[in-house]
Amino acid sequence: MGKHLQAGELNIWTEQVGEGPDVLLIGGLGDTVESWQFQLDGLADSYRLTAFDNRGAGRTAKPDGPVSIEMLADDAAAVLKGHGIASAHVAGFSGGSVIAQELALRHPEMVRSLVLQGTWTVMDTYLRTWALFMRWLVEVAPSERAFHEGHFLFTYTPRAYNDGTVQRIIDSLIAFPHKQSTEDIQAFIDAFIDHETTNRLPGLKVPTLVLAGSKDLISRPNLCQAVADNIPGSIFEVFEGEAHQPFQEIPEVWNSRVMAFWHNVEDGE
Repeated sequence: MGKHLQAGELNIWTEQVGEGPDVLLIGGLGDTVESWQFQLDGLADSYRLTAFDNRGAGRTAKPDGPVSIEMLADDAAAVLKGHGIASAHVAGFSGGSVIAQELALRHPEMVRSLVLQGTWTVMDTYLRTWALFMRWLVEVAPSERAFHEGHFLFTYTPRAYNDGTVQRIIDSLIAFPHKQSTEDIQAFIDAFIDHETTNRLPGLKVPTLVLAGSKDLISRPNLCQAVADNIPGSIFEVFEGEAHQPFQEIPEVWNSRVMAFWHNVEDGE
């Protein structure tokens, strides 16, 4: 069962399952706790997993005003503090991976390790153009379904479209009662446009696994590689034939790889 945690003016929706070493899961654009369902179901036998809705997504309302990555990272820290967690393995995907980077930079004592799926240090021209495209697409798309069908062309593989996976995801999103407003989606995008961690990442001293999909059109492997290159001792791996969200398309493979990484961190390897 989920619950709200009060963090200043923010009332953050969180859910926690499982037993074992603590893991914090951070989602991306418009993504809620439900985006991590395969991990909440598949990893709870070995870990205590905490997931939450970012401000302006799902059941966490966004106060008036702009959003920053620093603000979102402090929200993640507040989730850990609210649950009495001193430190955790932190996993984030897409925008959530950038928030995870910032969390480690701002609150290093709270981050036991990092798993960064589909990440970047700074948006290049291609990624920034895609983000701006998403910003206006959400406003002009003829329907909620049309927006998701277009957006997910960049997120999932053709396989997931052709086997019905994407349509099932879209059906669940349309049925979801806690929808993100257009303005909140745009505020989230705006926070990432000019954010950069490149020159600060070399100061991180945390075990890090950077994962990319070879077919990811959003955070392409070269962008993920740049993150790995800037974090001392990090591991960089590519899932061949996968897109932006392999943790949903091939969850057993993804979970297995991440568990092996966490196991090595716990053993001090």
